[in-house]
Amino acid sequence: MHTFRFGLIGCGRIAPNHARNIKELEQAELKAVCDLVPEKAEHYSQTYGGDPYTDYRAVLERKDIDIISIATSSGCHVEIGVAAAEAGKHVIVEKPMALSLQDADRLIEACAKNHVYLGVCHQNRYNQVVQKLRQALETGRFGKLTHATAVIRWYRDQHYFEQDSWHGTWAQDGGVLMNQSIHNIDLLQWMMGPVTGIYGKIATRQRNIEVEDLGLGMLTFQSGAMGMIEASSTVYPRNLEETLNIFGEKGTVILGGTSINKIEAWRFADGLDDEAEVIKSFGETPPNIYGFGHRQLYLRFMKAIETGTKFDIPGAEGRKALEVILGIYHSSLCNQPVTVPLKEKEHSLPELMKDYKKN
Repeated sequence: MHTFRFGLIGCGRIAPNHARNIKELEQAELKAVCDLVPEKAEHYSQTYGGDPYTDYRAVLERKDIDIISIATSSGCHVEIGVAAAEAGKHVIVEKPMALSLQDADRLIEACAKNHVYLGVCHQNRYNQVVQKLRQALETGRFGKLTHATAVIRWYRDQHYFEQDSWHGTWAQDGGVLMNQSIHNIDLLQWMMGPVTGIYGKIATRQRNIEVEDLGLGMLTFQSGAMGMIEASSTVYPRNLEETLNIFGEKGTVILGGTSINKIEAWRFADGLDDEAEVIKSFGETPPNIYGFGHRQLYLRFMKAIETGTKFDIPGAEGRKALEVILGIYHSSLCNQPVTVPLKEKEHSLPELMKDYKKN
């Protein structure tokens, strides 16, 4: 069995889910950890292993590292990812993979050009109940899909945004849609298929931040089905729910819990299973909102490299949710619907926000 050697860049809020899995997986070894704050890098080095660095370029120079995991602020993902690809390293990047479609494409192209794998951390696709839903869709149990909703009702106080200088900024973060709800939006489009139209509204209602703390979107899918997105980070006094509802002519499924980890409704006309038994048998209780999906993501990413097969969530998949979110931003800015694929001028979050600030 091949052992893959990792470098972890970024030692912030999400990084433990990467470092812990690398440390625990038999096929993985953490060789280096990196953060701009020396104390963070040193802490991760002592806790999970690997040599500490403050300059990611020094990590990329190491010949004994195969895969770079990027868990930095969102605005740095592409710069580091492209440099890693050019250094011949495979890349695992946290969501969002980029803040513009141009940058997403640049990262995808860099990895393809240098013949390295790119994986995007939409780990909720591996949730047990999400996999159960996906199987029902692929076997046609819903019949004709009618509509779906993705809802995230979470709470982030002002202190959350003040922990780091980049949180709550357009240049490095994006708001509740880009930062928190992107996982749910990814699942929505993964289940329902290509998006062709978007109408959206964003607002900043409570926090002292540049970005939105409330976002709403109405989607039209290629199939003719419709979709709704509700995303908020102001639901007092704590995270309430993250739900994904899928409705069809012959089936209804509601996934819920705080991080899409429970089945709340499972009803199909074919009578192949009992709703109460399915609800009882499927579901997880993760210790935090990030769930258990990172472990499976790492296992499948290493397996794909080892066997030369396609990884489940490559850059092209990570790009899809990003395009939906940018579409909502642009629609809100222009106060009109937009079509997908987006026009080139709608591709960039920083460029959109220049106009947003003018208005």
